[in-house]
Amino acid sequence: MPALPKLFRRRHRTAATIIGSLRDREQLLSRLLSNLDGMVYRGRNDAHWTLDFVSEGCLALTGYSPQELRRNARVSYEALIHPDDRARVRRVIEASLAARCRYELEYRIQRAAGEWRWVWERGCGVCSASGEVEALEGIIQDITDRKHGEHALREAELRFRNIFENAIEGMFQSSPEAGYLTVNPALARLYGYDSPEQLIEQLRDIDQQLYVEPGRRTEFIRQMQTHGELTNFESQVYRRDGSVIWISENCRCVRDEYGELRYFEGTVEAITDRKQHDAEIRYRATHDSLTGLPNRALLHEMLQQATAGVERGGAEFAVVFIDIDQFKFINDSLGHAAGDELLLVMTQRLLSCVRAGDMVARQGGDEFVIVLAAPVSAAEAQRIGGRILASVAQPCAIAGRDISVSCSIGVTLCPTDSRAVGDLLRNADAAMYRAKELGRNNVQFFAADMNQRLTDRLALLTHLHRAVERGEFGLVYEPKYDLATLEIIGVEALIRWHTPEGTISPVDFIPLAEETGLILPIGEWVLRAACEQNRRWRDAGLPPVPVAVNLSRRQLAHGDIATQVAVLLDAIGLPPDGLELEVTESMVMQDAEKSVAMLRRLHAMGVQIAMDDFGTGYSNLSNLKRFPLHCLKIDKSFVQDVGADPDAAAITKAIISLAHILGLRTVAEGVETVEQLEFLRENRCDETQGYYFTRPVTAEAFARLLQQQGFRPALTGS
Repeated sequence: MPALPKLFRRRHRTAATIIGSLRDREQLLSRLLSNLDGMVYRGRNDAHWTLDFVSEGCLALTGYSPQELRRNARVSYEALIHPDDRARVRRVIEASLAARCRYELEYRIQRAAGEWRWVWERGCGVCSASGEVEALEGIIQDITDRKHGEHALREAELRFRNIFENAIEGMFQSSPEAGYLTVNPALARLYGYDSPEQLIEQLRDIDQQLYVEPGRRTEFIRQMQTHGELTNFESQVYRRDGSVIWISENCRCVRDEYGELRYFEGTVEAITDRKQHDAEIRYRATHDSLTGLPNRALLHEMLQQATAGVERGGAEFAVVFIDIDQFKFINDSLGHAAGDELLLVMTQRLLSCVRAGDMVARQGGDEFVIVLAAPVSAAEAQRIGGRILASVAQPCAIAGRDISVSCSIGVTLCPTDSRAVGDLLRNADAAMYRAKELGRNNVQFFAADMNQRLTDRLALLTHLHRAVERGEFGLVYEPKYDLATLEIIGVEALIRWHTPEGTISPVDFIPLAEETGLILPIGEWVLRAACEQNRRWRDAGLPPVPVAVNLSRRQLAHGDIATQVAVLLDAIGLPPDGLELEVTESMVMQDAEKSVAMLRRLHAMGVQIAMDDFGTGYSNLSNLKRFPLHCLKIDKSFVQDVGADPDAAAITKAIISLAHILGLRTVAEGVETVEQLEFLRENRCDETQGYYFTRPVTAEAFARLLQQQGFRPALTGS
């Protein structure tokens, strides 16, 4: 690309510092050209200087769009030049092209609306490989206001002096040897002096007394001697009282008739506010708006610096990936304001756990990344991870509620695991997901096989997205038995995922569906499919029993599940008592107020509500009494150990007793032996389900079981 004019290059450099990390130079150039005050052009060296390119600034300059001027589509630019100036313009430009030097001139043009404007043009010729001038490139700016000002100055020197004395912008004349020769009152005020005379008298050594950066005056003089002028020369300077401000200087060399330098003449503008604004823009571009932590962009920048230090022989550092385990549910159930409040609390806790020199960044959402600065050992990273686990787990008041969350932590070491920034983040992320797989609330270090597990997880997620539309899900049904009569009195619908490669257990995909939000369409499908199947059983004349469906925490927190159920039952024609919804303690206790209201609406419709996995959560009696439940389901972990573990037996008895006191029925899950069955009957458990009776069966097999209601398992059998 041909060299751009000096003024444009300087503005380009200024824009680049404001924009910071944007790397697409073509996009940047396009944006700068569109915002430039004036028109940048490239034209042919032909009879009419046909323009092949003009910037967007031509509309403001001429009143014509770029399309109208390009290739003289509507009018040639030369035709806009005032007839009295046209010959001079062509003469000057052609002479400059012949001399292979830049041209600079001023003349008048007529805008599309008819008014005449003064413009300033600077450009140069572009030569072909053979040395012939084949094109012209330059910039044209509207200088009408300046021309009017020059005319006014020529009319009256007093008027110029008045402007100089009363200008808001600082003005000066200085020389390399003698310092300031002349300054206006505005510059004296800017630098904190009482008068121009005081400034000139006391500020004798500009380099030492004015500029903060040593050698800045030397650089100023060097540029003036090299270029004869400078624009937007930005520096930090001391005021008379010692305070520091930012200034921008524009200056030119004034020479005598022999070309000898007489003095520098220029203006000074205070730009402290703009610099602070630029710094704020930079801060916003590199820091998270909610927490104030470094964001992903600054994290990558810091990691690149850290890995570069390792390449130069620096010590090992660690990358720690942290995910707040229950954040998505809290965000969905309590709202985004509560989620933001929780993130702020977690931010302070993470900052309190790290060392001076470590960096805590927000990766996005509920994910944080900590860079443990070198030198750090695996043992030290483990200790810091332990502090984070303990700190995060402390209860905190969010939206007027006491909330307890945990986190999963993954750690990778550089250079042990990798020296590449992308690999380090992926490794720490993979280790974090391994921590989730192992029950959350723990620290895991990266191992080579973790990336494969992460790849498998991504593949599973991809397939999960398409499973509903492909019809890969199916339901099986586990009967519920009355312990007094051993008759089937209900059934629980359980989802199965059938893929061409085989059946995937709910244990493998339901947590992923919960985490990603896919549980909403999956849960909606399960609810509809189970209700439709129950309707078909009833239409076939089978005894009516309720079908139980497990609700996810997202279904309860997201939208209006009561209205969804009402619309569904009405569409299918299934009476409300044909449906039982199972919720868990942890699900309803995350936002007890909202859960109570939603469950009461469902209960008022006639839908039965059961609390699943009772005993494994953290509910209390005062809240439990408020929920419109009809039964408690005893978790199978207690039922399986009633014969061997006195604590499990005691807990099971206590749950049965508690349920009866509250007027609720009890359902024991996971019954597999006659000993478990007899224990439950002796302690007056109401209902049971489990492999002792039958494994989950197809809809057709369950229909046959309903038709065989005389079936009785032997209490002494296996």
